[in-house]
Amino acid sequence: MCQLLGMNCNTPTDICFSFEGFHTRGGLTDVHKDGWGIAFFEGPGCRVFLDVEPSAQSAVAKLVRHYPIHSRNVIAHIRKATQGRVALENTHPFQRELWGRYWIFAHNGNLGGNLKDFAPTLNGSFVPVGDTDSELAFCFLLQRLREEFGDAMPLRQPMFDFLAGITREIAAHGEFNFLLSNGNCLYAHCATKLAYLLRQAPFAVAHLKDQDVSVDFSEVTNPDDRVALIATLPLTDNEAWITMDPGTLMVFVDGLPAATARTA
Repeated sequence: MCQLLGMNCNTPTDICFSFEGFHTRGGLTDVHKDGWGIAFFEGPGCRVFLDVEPSAQSAVAKLVRHYPIHSRNVIAHIRKATQGRVALENTHPFQRELWGRYWIFAHNGNLGGNLKDFAPTLNGSFVPVGDTDSELAFCFLLQRLREEFGDAMPLRQPMFDFLAGITREIAAHGEFNFLLSNGNCLYAHCATKLAYLLRQAPFAVAHLKDQDVSVDFSEVTNPDDRVALIATLPLTDNEAWITMDPGTLMVFVDGLPAATARTA
């Protein structure tokens, strides 16, 4: 099972502290050593870093750890390959364009491998480059959104409701934990394991689970800052992480949950 990390904020923020703990799970404190990736939205633009090396040893991960890129929406993934060879084209997160926006997607399932019997018909609008079920699901999801709403991005609530239906359809084939963002908000679906944390005033000291590293956020934030972190497993051991119920889709906007839907 791979691991996911997402961040949604009300003001551009760096993810250095959380990524410091997360990257060690890629071959040091955990077994996810088959590549990793991270995507940062900056306005309509998006920076994507991918590497087939374990994140705990990756020179690209070292760059990300020490370069404070500020973003309102971030998605990261460390991979334990279950379907598709270890290759750059199979490394999450995946990126596509829809409605003049970049969309970023990362998925994890189970140790058994793929979404069973998931073989949707694609019309050519979005085509996988690699051979993972994850990228196939992403292409199918975007295709369904375009078929439903045409050439213009809908309002957030109708899109969220329709996305919940697509998620329910795909999740019937297997474990479908995912993070999805178009830079305006961050969607998180929990099939089995996903938790989130709301970090806001009054800020306090946070301590990583995977390393003996702490940060006093009261010294590096403004009172109005608000951050939502989403991870497969909590990254800190002294903060109030909330475990998502399996079969739940949430959307985070400006560092807060904005809507929730049941998918199972």
